[in-house]
Amino acid sequence: MKLKIVRPLVFFDLETTGVNIATDRIVELSYHKIFPNGNSESKTYRVKPVMLQLGEEVQMPIPAEATAVHGITDEDVRDCPTFKQIAQEVADTLAGCDLAGYNSSHFDLPLLAEEFARTNVDIDLKRMHMVDVFTIFTKNEPRNLTAAYKFYCGKNLEDAHSANADTMATYEVFMAQLERYDLPDNVPQLAEYTQGTKRFADFAGRIYLDDNGQECFNFGKYKDQRVSDVLRRDSGYYGWLLNADFPEYTKRVFTRIYLSLR
Repeated sequence: MKLKIVRPLVFFDLETTGVNIATDRIVELSYHKIFPNGNSESKTYRVKPVMLQLGEEVQMPIPAEATAVHGITDEDVRDCPTFKQIAQEVADTLAGCDLAGYNSSHFDLPLLAEEFARTNVDIDLKRMHMVDVFTIFTKNEPRNLTAAYKFYCGKNLEDAHSANADTMATYEVFMAQLERYDLPDNVPQLAEYTQGTKRFADFAGRIYLDDNGQECFNFGKYKDQRVSDVLRRDSGYYGWLLNADFPEYTKRVFTRIYLSLR
């Protein structure tokens, strides 16, 4: 089956300092961009992770357990640009595109949104359709990426957990899935197939949209209640939300709703 692409489709993968969306950072970003005319381009960035310490940006150490997964050390990224320095270039690459990745909806995309939130670069990832190749796989052949690559492509995945290898493997698996399964032939429907019908206002899944498009809490004592209704009657809860350990993007959504009530 031939995929109908109206906008460029960008397959991407991240390697990071850890798995905490709110506090960890990107150390490698790779993408493979497919254009509607069939052309493609690829690029990989090594990124120096930084954090604020006494008001100054300092290099964030890469934990040994993270290095054990992707092989990237502090020394490897010491002289690389920070995400802030490449943010505009990455945003320009993604502008007007849809996205695809392997299990990216639950980790890579939320963490990428967090990195952008720390910059002044204007990009709205929510306007992009997100196709999760992992969801297609688990709905049909539950396995990991290495097994998926072997199953669909008949090859062993070399350099697993490097962003470039994982990105290209994800793309090849996706193309094989299009041939094997009776899947939608366009990106918006594929995004719905992999993301489900429940819609979220943030990437961490803390705020979902009800049938009327209103933001609702997806956690805690106010679960399933509209955020606007809660903040009207319990304005102090907004202060708690800002001080809690939520991703920055999620806090920005709460702030937008809170300010709309004033």
